[in-house]
Amino acid sequence: MKTLLTVIGLAAALLTPAAAQEKSGLAPANGLQMYYEIHGEGTPLVLLHGAYMSIPSNWEALIPTLAKTHRVIAVELQGHGRTADIDRPITYEAMADDVAALLDHLGIEKAALFGYSMGAGVALQVAVRHADKVERIVAASASMSYDGLPEGFEAMVASITPEMFAGSPMEAEYKQLSPHPEKFPVLVDKLKTLDLQHFDWQADVAKIAVPTLLIFGDADVITLEHIAKMHATLGGVANGDLNGLPKLQLAMLPGTSHMGVFMVPQNLEIMKTMVPTFLAQTLPQPPMAGVPGGE
Repeated sequence: MKTLLTVIGLAAALLTPAAAQEKSGLAPANGLQMYYEIHGEGTPLVLLHGAYMSIPSNWEALIPTLAKTHRVIAVELQGHGRTADIDRPITYEAMADDVAALLDHLGIEKAALFGYSMGAGVALQVAVRHADKVERIVAASASMSYDGLPEGFEAMVASITPEMFAGSPMEAEYKQLSPHPEKFPVLVDKLKTLDLQHFDWQADVAKIAVPTLLIFGDADVITLEHIAKMHATLGGVANGDLNGLPKLQLAMLPGTSHMGVFMVPQNLEIMKTMVPTFLAQTLPQPPMAGVPGGE
């Protein structure tokens, strides 16, 4: 585990060129002082990082591209990065409410959301709990219920200790950015509790009506069976030539584990094209002209 964390952190360091920052600050959000950065102009796009990550380790390689076409609002969630923890559990629902509060603070009525792993779960919950604030979703390595995680996941999470992170880039980044660098063990404990909490959002996810792009690695921690279930739940269809393109899109990154979704350089290059293309598309689309059954 420790070796894996070190490799991940070194890869992130190599893949994160500095991004021009136009504005940053702390926003009041349900008792938090939530750190955020704003880059670029255009339609608002909120970036939601994964567990144990921050803006630099998750997003700096993509922000320059995304900020060419969008007003990027990158945030650091409860207890992560420069957002100090408070006396409450870390839950998807609370983090979603924090994001909604940040949008209100910034005077943003609607935004697209791009989340990875834990951040993708937050994005889904924002769409469930604050549907009027969401225009589109890009969810990388998300699940909509606990049965989407593989056998042995709980045992792996239960085995995690703060000592496993000793000397790792994740721990180093936390100590560098956090207002309370001594509280890393508290973050580990809260994230373990989050990852051991069983949930089932399928009925609520089925109600999400905005265009959504799901991204997974073909060796992701999310099972292929669950990916297929999410695709169907969100309205995916087969044979787009005859039926047209739905509001849902699915991308499978080859040769990619859960961590590899953002840590493999070629995947970042794919996302630099794929995500802006999805955000700009008109969806759903009718059948292709000239195809039997088309218009």
